[in-house]
Amino acid sequence: MRFALLGSGSRGNGIVIEIGRALVLLDCGFSRTQVTARLAALGKRPEDLTAIVVTHEHSDHVLGVAALARSYRIAVWATPGTARAARLDEMGCREFDCHSPFALGDLEASPFPVPHDAREPCQFVFSDGVRRLGVLTDVGSLTPHITQCLDGCDALVLECNHDPAMLAAGDYPLSLKQRVGGRHGHLNNGQAAELLGRLNTRRLQHLVAAHLSEKNNRPHLARRALADALGCEPAWIEVADQDRGLGWRALA
Repeated sequence: MRFALLGSGSRGNGIVIEIGRALVLLDCGFSRTQVTARLAALGKRPEDLTAIVVTHEHSDHVLGVAALARSYRIAVWATPGTARAARLDEMGCREFDCHSPFALGDLEASPFPVPHDAREPCQFVFSDGVRRLGVLTDVGSLTPHITQCLDGCDALVLECNHDPAMLAAGDYPLSLKQRVGGRHGHLNNGQAAELLGRLNTRRLQHLVAAHLSEKNNRPHLARRALADALGCEPAWIEVADQDRGLGWRALA
């Protein structure tokens, strides 16, 4: 099993996971043209995709879903709330319960609910039956269930949206600062580090800091927070870039 990020941040998100004949795209916050170019950089084409899975209806996660799915006849999966909020139900979206795993070819997708300001948001653990990739972005606060779901993963893509001091001192309106930093907003560096401290990370091969705010965070701040929690060198922590994404990472 391997994974890569097409890009990560407020201007668009997408993660591809590959195992056997399955090539799954988690979220698509880019135009069809952008997705085609970003997939090409990974040696893939839109025609290679076997499914698109959507975490929630915000535009940086669903902008290109409908166009891509219609153009290439790709099955789309979402919770009932997300499907209706994003109007994906109008195109025959396949709905799932965010407490029940489901199969995407050789890949098992295990969704779990998260606190975020969307209709029925979720995040995922993907598995080939042996190795597990956990994805947690767009979540405002930590829950015991999140910890339980992500415990013992072989790889993690973990939101480090903002540095609290930078957010407080920045030029966002107060209402937006409260939304981003609230219980249904986005994880800051310290919260991401706190989660790592709760997890069994002995199997961890890859840790990717994702969904960094371009205004309210810096890669070295996210790396330092996560490295302190793991007791490792900051250079070991990878950071997903908004424009360049992150190349293929394999789970051994």
